[in-house]
Amino acid sequence: MGIENTSINEKQSKTVRMTVNGESCEFVVGVDLDESETLAHFLREHLGLTGLKVACDEGACGACTVIMDGRAVFSCMSLAIEADGHEILTVESLKLDDPLVQAFADQSEPGYGTAMQCGYCTPGFVMNAKVLLKNNPEPTTNEIKESISGHICRCGCYSAIEKAIQHAAEKCRGGENL
Repeated sequence: MGIENTSINEKQSKTVRMTVNGESCEFVVGVDLDESETLAHFLREHLGLTGLKVACDEGACGACTVIMDGRAVFSCMSLAIEADGHEILTVESLKLDDPLVQAFADQSEPGYGTAMQCGYCTPGFVMNAKVLLKNNPEPTTNEIKESISGHICRCGCYSAIEKAIQHAAEKCRGGENL
């Protein structure tokens, strides 16, 4: 019986340390967060980072995409405790003059439309595209389509989103940093 209580107490007193948008954070499991809490819920509800959206809550839409250690991840499919020791970037980490943010905001070419009709899915697309362009600064149209294939835009702005990512890639090739 004493062993069971010890393991429960150890579980509850576990400290989770992560870096979120450049700031070191420390949380105690069972006090600051529940061990079954998703990273998406934790970031939104505890840290107030509401740029990421939770639409499906089952990893099917991409609206909750964040960057963890340089990889795009669906934060609704990760537990907050799994972020222990990791670096997390949310859309709030991006500056307004970021070439990718600007490309999404500026995209409204005839024949392609706007990349941000309602904007609900935009943070997920932007964070995913950030990783794509960091790893592949000159993606083909097919590589862009493949990269965003796990994301859903309910407004159907896919061609404009692809165009915005292409424009961001062009800006970066022109010397602007992501």
